[in-house]
Amino acid sequence: MPRNFYFLLTVQFFSTLADNAFLIVAIARVFELAAADWMIPILKLSFIMFYVLLAPFVGPLADAVPKGRVMLIANFLKVCAVILMLVGLDPVVAIGIAGLGAAMYAPAKYGLITEMLHANDLVKANGFFEGTTVCAVILGTVLGGLLVSPLMNQLSVPFTIWHMDNMTTSLTVGMLSLLVLNGIATLLSFSIADSGARYPRHSIHPILLCQQFYKENLTLWRDSLGGLSMLVTTLLWGVGATLQLIVLRWANEFLGLPLEQAAYLQGITAVGVIAGAIMASRFVTLAEAASLLPLGIVIGLLIPVMLAVNSVLLASILLITVGALAGYFVVPMNALLQHRGCNLLTAGRSIAVQGFNENAGMLVMLAIYAAATSTEVSLDTLIWCFAAIVTLGMAAIYLMQQRMRAPNGLLENS
Repeated sequence: MPRNFYFLLTVQFFSTLADNAFLIVAIARVFELAAADWMIPILKLSFIMFYVLLAPFVGPLADAVPKGRVMLIANFLKVCAVILMLVGLDPVVAIGIAGLGAAMYAPAKYGLITEMLHANDLVKANGFFEGTTVCAVILGTVLGGLLVSPLMNQLSVPFTIWHMDNMTTSLTVGMLSLLVLNGIATLLSFSIADSGARYPRHSIHPILLCQQFYKENLTLWRDSLGGLSMLVTTLLWGVGATLQLIVLRWANEFLGLPLEQAAYLQGITAVGVIAGAIMASRFVTLAEAASLLPLGIVIGLLIPVMLAVNSVLLASILLITVGALAGYFVVPMNALLQHRGCNLLTAGRSIAVQGFNENAGMLVMLAIYAAATSTEVSLDTLIWCFAAIVTLGMAAIYLMQQRMRAPNGLLENS
C-alpha cells in the first residue's frame, strides 16, 4: 500500500473517533436539557441530513480540488461544531454542522482510495479502512461513554463556560476533549498528498448539477452489479443506523445499563465488525462479493434474539456475532460498489451517489424510528419490525440476484 494510504487511515481514525464520541456527548446533552426521547433519533437525522441534501454537489467538489484539501475543510467544520455546542448551541444544530463536514469528507476519503489503488487491491484496502474505521467507532463509542460518565462530570465542575442560553453544563470536559480530537484530525489532514488524478471540468450551476446527479444515480442503479451492491448497502446502513440507537435503549431497558455503560456495550458490536472485515479482506475476492447475500438473511434472523438475552455476557456474544457477520458481508459489497462506481462514473461522483442512497435510507429508517418513539411503540415491536425489514429485504435481493445471475465477467472486463 502507498504511504499516502496510511496517512489517510490516520486521519480517518481520528475523525471517526471524534464523530462517534460526539454522538454520545450530544445524546447526554439532550438528556441534560430534559428533551423528549424522540429527539435522540433527530440527532442522527441532523447529522446525516447534509449527506442527502448536498449529494449532487460534494462529488463534483471532491473531483474539482485535491481531496486532502476537502478533508481539511471538512474537519475544520467539525471543530466549529464542537465550539458552538460548547458555548450553548442546541446539540441538534451543532451535530448538524458536524454532519455538513462529514458529508463533504465522505466522497473525498473514499474517492482517494479508488484513485490510489488498483481494483485488485480494493477489497484488501477496504478491509484495512473498515477495520480502522470500526476500531475508531469502538474507541469513540467507549470514549463517548467515558466523557459523559460521573467522573468527567465531576472534572467539569471547576470550568465555567458561557452559554448562549445562560445554562451551565456538566459536559464541559467532554466537549473540550472532542475539540482536541477534531483539532488533531484537522492538523493531520495537511499530511494527505494529492493523488494527481484530474477530471474534466463541469458546470457548477445547481440545476445542471442536480440533473447530472440524477443521471449518475440512474447509471449506477441500472448496472447489474452496481445496483445490486447499492441496494444491499442502502438497506443495511439504514437499518444499522437505527439499530445503533435501539441497542442503547435495549441495554437500558433490558439490561439496566446507564448511557455510559450502554455505549460500551454498543462498542462491542464493532469488535465483531473488525474481525469480519479482516476475514473478508483476506479470504473474499471482488468477484465473490455477490455470493455472500445469504449472510444478510442470517443477520436479520439474529436480531430478534436480543429479546431473549438478559445478561451482559450473552448480549456481548450476540453483538459480536452479528458484528462479525456484518463486517464479513458489507466490506466486499462496499468494495464492489466502489469498483463499479469508479468505472462507470468518477471516484468522487460515484461515492457521492453511494452516500446519497445510503444516507437517504438512514433518514427514512430514523424518521420511522423517531415517529414510533414519539407514539410510544414498545421496544419489542420495534426490534421485530426491523428484523423483518432486514430478513425479508435481503431475501428479496437474493432472489433477484438469483434471477439475474450477473456473470463475474462483468468485473473482469470493466
